Amino acid sequence: MIRTGNERTGNRLLDIPVKGGEELTEATMAVINAEGYAETATAAAGLLIAGCVQSYCDNRNGADGEQSVSVKRGTFVWENDGTITEKDILKKCYIKDGVTVTITADGSSVAGTILAVEADGVTVDMTQV
Repeated sequence: MIRTGNERTGNRLLDIPVKGGEELTEATMAVINAEGYAETATAAAGLLIAGCVQSYCDNRNGADGEQSVSVKRGTFVWENDGTITEKDILKKCYIKDGVTVTITADGSSVAGTILAVEADGVTVDMTQV
């Protein structure tokens, strides 16, 4: 069967092979490392934001790619490290850790575009990276 040109529905939900030794927790940010494997988001350069982990994945005792994790792309609320203010709306924000974003780019990777800043978190569009 030829699939070229066929529309694929549900393009916001991805199954990504997980880096060996990793444990990904639901409702945290996941990134894709240089080797193409998912891991928990950390403040490091060269990572690609994948989205929000949808279900727990334990690959701590597995090899690279032995497990896959379900990740959803979209707009999510993350914790603010205190550096993001209302003047930063529509600017890029960066990964601080698995649940926190920052305006500081040094030594980090893009998490997404800031859509709102409120007392309880920062709304980040993770599809426009």
